[in-house]
Amino acid sequence: MRIANLNAYKLSPRDRGTPSWVARVHAIQEIAPDVLALQEIVVDERTVNRDAWDHVAAALIHDLADACHLSARISASAGYPHGTAMAANWHRPWWTALLWNPATVQLAEGSYRPYGAPDFWHGCTTGMFDIGAHEPIKVVSYHGDPFRPNFRRDEALRLKGIFRTTGGVVPGVCCGDFNSISAARVGEGEGPAGQQRYYDPEPYVEMRHDDLEYQLLDGTLGTTQLADRRQTEALLRNGYMVDAAAHLQAPWQPTVGHWKDGDGDPDPWGQRRIDLILATRPVAPALTAYRTHHTAAAERAADHLPVYIDLQPDLIARTA
Repeated sequence: MRIANLNAYKLSPRDRGTPSWVARVHAIQEIAPDVLALQEIVVDERTVNRDAWDHVAAALIHDLADACHLSARISASAGYPHGTAMAANWHRPWWTALLWNPATVQLAEGSYRPYGAPDFWHGCTTGMFDIGAHEPIKVVSYHGDPFRPNFRRDEALRLKGIFRTTGGVVPGVCCGDFNSISAARVGEGEGPAGQQRYYDPEPYVEMRHDDLEYQLLDGTLGTTQLADRRQTEALLRNGYMVDAAAHLQAPWQPTVGHWKDGDGDPDPWGQRRIDLILATRPVAPALTAYRTHHTAAAERAADHLPVYIDLQPDLIARTA
């Protein structure tokens, strides 16, 4: 089974049929995911009435899914009349979504749930998928707060709650643009005296631009300039989740920084890995591969490269 993540860079209705739309479709088809977590579906709030936001976003998500031979359809209801596995915050028309291949996996009926304010700055989409394991696994499409490290830590605690069960954690995968650097470590030893190091090296030490407060640990600006990693520290503690890239010791690759200024929004950050896939404790033994999808189509598609994992469903442990 393959689970992938893509921040689609402000995918909007006007993108249909453009070269960037074609690039997104090609990149997704190259990956051929069984489940795809998607971020940054956007509707123009200046031209679309508030009561039409969900309708316009849902139509766009379904068009992309159809082009990729995937689905995002849920049973429509009074609570979810748009019939789409998507989520937005109430005050801005930005969505996350879950897409899947209906020939290989099924969304468990009634398992879709969207989260918005006050838990998440962007919407957070969740669902349970039958992938042939002992039980359905939970998949989450998450987009972290870009501006507030404290909010990102709070969002992580809410994410942790989404996956928790009494005394343990359900089988699941959290995918997303985390908008921060992972706290995952690799190497031998335990604790400060050991030989472990961060999988992601410190990227901000030499930077001097105006946006550093959004990413630095308090008290380090102008000195050591350390990345604030509290968001994933909360999720990775005691193996509650693992960062798939670090867990499998995949070669480090950035997910952003390939677009230069002028291609999209100005990027003062350079190359970083902020698009992550975290697997909960029962899923960790089932991970078989992690990749950053770095192709010509992926480079054109968005300012974030897709990432994906492969896993073997029969190796997923029961809820623990």
